[in-house]
Amino acid sequence: MAPWIGALGAALFVTVFLIDGATRPGYSPARHTVSALALGPRGWLQRANFLACGAAITAGAVGLLTSGGHRMLGLVLTIFGLALVASVIPMDPMRGYPPGTPDGDPGEFSPAHSLHDGAGAIVFFALPVIAVVSAFALPGVAWTVGAILVTIVLMAALAAFQRGWQEDSPTTGTAQRAVLVPGLLWVAAVFLAFS
Repeated sequence: MAPWIGALGAALFVTVFLIDGATRPGYSPARHTVSALALGPRGWLQRANFLACGAAITAGAVGLLTSGGHRMLGLVLTIFGLALVASVIPMDPMRGYPPGTPDGDPGEFSPAHSLHDGAGAIVFFALPVIAVVSAFALPGVAWTVGAILVTIVLMAALAAFQRGWQEDSPTTGTAQRAVLVPGLLWVAAVFLAFS
């Protein structure tokens, strides 16, 4: 597979969750996470988004590896894509979504929720690693400076998201999107640089 398929997967993932989140009844993009979109009657759309876009990113990463691209970057992108696919394992209904779900967290999380959290941790921590590795993998000062800036943005946004999640902040979803949008757009740019 050509690396450009990974760029398409990354850009499509962002497009789908932004549009679906903005138009989903009872869903608050400011408060709720992207993974919550996989719940409820329209949840199939986000589940398909996890699977299709994660598979496209993985295919693009394998294409990068087999075409003689940077091995470490290809490996980290592969791990990221596979973790995105694994994120299809559903989180528990919580924090008022889907509509009718009690506010707050359940007393005990299901095994599926724990697996989802594990996959999500890999997704979120892989994004700054991808940015750091790309600073060494891509030639030129502009790529290096861009990678450093993206890494700083991602680390700050990741800290805000972790804090917001732990505190059940009304802006948890916004903080999560502050990680996902620049992180995935950077992933798309990196794939295009090798296309």
